[in-house]
Amino acid sequence: MSSRDLLFLLEDILESALKIKKYTEGLSYETFINVDKTIDAVTRNFEIIGEASSRIDKDFKINNPHIEWDRLRGFRNRIVHEYLG
Repeated sequence: MSSRDLLFLLEDILESALKIKKYTEGLSYETFINVDKTIDAVTRNFEIIGEASSRIDKDFKINNPHIEWDRLRGFRNRIVHEYLG
């Protein structure tokens, strides 16, 4: 994986995380679960985070064990497969 590709994936993860924060900041749980647009937007950004994290080079993951890479990918898979299943 080129460093350029890695940078794009990391930027996708960061951008999606910031969007999730922006979309949910100040919302109560009750408000969140009753606004379909917000649920859809947050779900989509978690999908992007999971997909990007699954494409990151193994060596980078090994050198950054403080990030729970498997959980990111697993959460994405759970969202996608529960939605489609």
